[in-house]
Amino acid sequence: MTATATSARTTWPGSPGPLASLARHRTGILLAAAVALLVLGTVLVGGGAWPGSLTVDLTGPLGDVSDWIIDNRDTHPLFLYFFGHISNGIVLSIRGVYLVLLAAGWAGVTAAAGLIAWRVAGVRLALATAAAFLLCALLGMWVPAMQTLALMVVAVLVSVALGALLGLAAGLSDRVFRMLRPVLDTMQVMPAYAYLLPVVLVFGIGVPAAVLATVVYAAPPMARLTALGLRNADAGVMEAAASLGATGRQRLLTARLPLARRELLLGLNQTIMMALSMAVIASVIGAGGLGDRVYQALAAVDVGAALAAGIPIVLLAVVLDRVTSAAGNRIGSAFPARAIWLGWAAAAAGTVVAAVAARLAAKSDWPDGWTVNVAEPVNKAVGWMTDHLYSGVPVVGGTADWAARFTTWVLDPVRDGLQWLPWWAVLLLIALLAMLIGTWRTTVTAVLAMAAIGVLGVWDPALNTLSQVLAGVAVTLVAGFAIGIAASRSERVERLLRPVLDVFQTLPQFVYLIPVVALFGVGRAPAVAAAVIYALPAVVRITTQGMNGVDPVTMESSRSLGATGIQQLLKVQLPLARPALLLAVNQGVVLVLAVVVIGGLVGGGALGYDAVFGLAQGDLATGLVAGAAIVLLGLMLDRVTQPTGRRSGKGA
Repeated sequence: MTATATSARTTWPGSPGPLASLARHRTGILLAAAVALLVLGTVLVGGGAWPGSLTVDLTGPLGDVSDWIIDNRDTHPLFLYFFGHISNGIVLSIRGVYLVLLAAGWAGVTAAAGLIAWRVAGVRLALATAAAFLLCALLGMWVPAMQTLALMVVAVLVSVALGALLGLAAGLSDRVFRMLRPVLDTMQVMPAYAYLLPVVLVFGIGVPAAVLATVVYAAPPMARLTALGLRNADAGVMEAAASLGATGRQRLLTARLPLARRELLLGLNQTIMMALSMAVIASVIGAGGLGDRVYQALAAVDVGAALAAGIPIVLLAVVLDRVTSAAGNRIGSAFPARAIWLGWAAAAAGTVVAAVAARLAAKSDWPDGWTVNVAEPVNKAVGWMTDHLYSGVPVVGGTADWAARFTTWVLDPVRDGLQWLPWWAVLLLIALLAMLIGTWRTTVTAVLAMAAIGVLGVWDPALNTLSQVLAGVAVTLVAGFAIGIAASRSERVERLLRPVLDVFQTLPQFVYLIPVVALFGVGRAPAVAAAVIYALPAVVRITTQGMNGVDPVTMESSRSLGATGIQQLLKVQLPLARPALLLAVNQGVVLVLAVVVIGGLVGGGALGYDAVFGLAQGDLATGLVAGAAIVLLGLMLDRVTQPTGRRSGKGA
């Protein structure tokens, strides 16, 4: 009996078995080989940064291409009869939507938004939606909000149409699905900033380039979720439709698409949120609207003005997310067709009545006397923070001291360490990490992506960006894992966190720069802080779901064997939740990189600064090289942290 009990206590459910031992043996071999290669490389190759003989200077060719495009933009048939028509169509579409919004006035637009929300999401969200639009006007941001909304309407419609067509093709054809999947995977890891440069090269600075960048960024979620919904259609239903003699087109319209409604609506939700995020970022290339107000305020370090424009962005993001999500949850509710049509007719009539009433009362435009100036009190508060929190906190130091210490003790050593390593050692470390987590294919992809950065001649700026990403990811994972584990072990903590995470996951990336500039000023530390805040909700949510997804029977077995709470966490939950934790690492890396790059606007430097400089100064060669390096860096980081089923423990 004693021997049996001892044996039971030495093997916890989910504890390492033969596969884990084999993995450790393989890891030891890889580490030994890496050490041997490091020693051999030091003797044969030596140290140093990426050699100049292995770089390719693209400044000249890209400058020539840029000059040719600029010189021929108004005369070449390609621009006159193709790109020109696309640009004119975009401008006319946005102008038409914007004029309709202005004609409806604040009353008509607010009524329309509230009534649409009422029809698809209920009374509570309808009131919240109307209040959000009124608050935009109250802050004096009605016209910029309508400019952003007009751009959003056009971009979302095009993104949904394009994404649905691609998803339809991928959902019905295995060959198209295999061709599109790597493209969509790559686009998913590309930071939003990287999309701006190619369209600027062709369309120049302005609204058309902003819309097209938004479409390219926002269409992939619609394509992916449409394909997923169509491919996962219930086989029994499809077989029944075929047995009744339905043609392929009839099966698509009467079976596949209705069964994929939830995925389609989720795709619409994701497309709207990504389009809003990109429309705000695209202010850098002339999108105008709320994003331009934030961009100009950040450039002048005017936190009050940035917040006045940032609040409407947050309100639009939250409202759009809640309304589309609620519409998805209401799918399947049975309402008579007559009631549905009457409801929409009442909503249309209410919109017209509100717009006409405001125009008759000469209040079609929001009166200037009804606005509230929040910039001045916010700037006063920021001034107080600068005097008392920024550098005036005794003993612990102010936020400026924290930023300086983080830069001196963390960012500088990591950057200097990466730049001190020989270039071949960096490639070797990347190969080792990729082999430990992924496969030979992911290893080759990661190494080639990093090597291509060296070939482009931006090795040191890329390592600077990489150092910020690594520091941000480390902070994000420590905080995210701790909070996620706490939420998984306490229903109260999870309930308290859920609304906070929901709101934070809907905010555009640009918005996160505003509070960090107020607290920390400008520099690399604020850029990393914004990236941590942006990535933290996803890591917390994935960690919580992974921990909660551990088999309750396994947990009960370990408890019956006398395991304490700490033993259950360390020997059962964490090993069994490893796939989810690895996914959290992957998402944390990708999201941190996305905001670290945008941090070039607030002094982050490195590749982000080069991209901003190229856009701002019209130096497209510098901007395009930096953009390509950002894409390659994102691809490398994704491959290094993307576990396969064999490595993540699936099927073990």
